[in-house]
Amino acid sequence: MGRGIVMDTKELLERIKVLEYYQKLMFSMLGNNTYPFYRMIIEKGLREEQVTAFFRVCDELNKIWEEQKAEGFIHFHPLFQKFAESVPGSLKAKEVVEACIQQHLFRPFMQEMEKYLS
Repeated sequence: MGRGIVMDTKELLERIKVLEYYQKLMFSMLGNNTYPFYRMIIEKGLREEQVTAFFRVCDELNKIWEEQKAEGFIHFHPLFQKFAESVPGSLKAKEVVEACIQQHLFRPFMQEMEKYLS
């Protein structure tokens, strides 16, 4: 009987190791300044659901920030607190803000959040 699609665990682990090695090589080719937020996601091993939830919160906070700005608000520390709480566990708010600014993700909002980093 042919092996076909069925693989044993050892073979799957070997293929995963090869893919991880190729991923490291591609990172080296891309450099540190290319898509820093996405790079961080991959390096920290975040799942798609975590990133999607984070983007959803950023989108919501960005809208609130724009509304508050239009109403004349000048202090946004409560929004920063909500933002910092939404950052996935293995990441730090500072590195996320910097990477998002570099990658132009929610850039004006992230520039405002940058003011609240200590």
